[in-house]
Amino acid sequence: MKQSILSIFIVLILAACAQDNKKLASTMNQFDVFRKKEKFTEDTLVHYTGVNDPALKSILTEKINTVADDFEKLALTQKAIDKDYQDKIEIGLKRFNRLYLDTEDKEQVCRYVEELMDIVGVKSSDGHLNTFIYGLDPEKM
Repeated sequence: MKQSILSIFIVLILAACAQDNKKLASTMNQFDVFRKKEKFTEDTLVHYTGVNDPALKSILTEKINTVADDFEKLALTQKAIDKDYQDKIEIGLKRFNRLYLDTEDKEQVCRYVEELMDIVGVKSSDGHLNTFIYGLDPEKM
């Protein structure tokens, strides 16, 4: 009896580990797809005209892909909590501070960050997206 209970327990643990590995592989694939897609192009669904300057587009793409890299490293630990990702959001958005971006480009950066948040299941940026676009978070006033 003890041996069969132990066997069932081991099978359940192995099944859970396999499920976790499958989920992690899917998450890593989503990061890869995100990094490979062309960014800062026209998006008529949100009335975004895109970035016309190829040099700026390249810089912006590199910076948002670095945020994806940061998220991926956290996801690989399988121990990250929302606060860890929120800290990476804050750091990632600061990388854009030295660039002149209009509101539409800032909103597009935030849409990409939200895509990354969706990949890892983070629901809140802790106000960092509002602060990036508007200079303050109205929810913290």
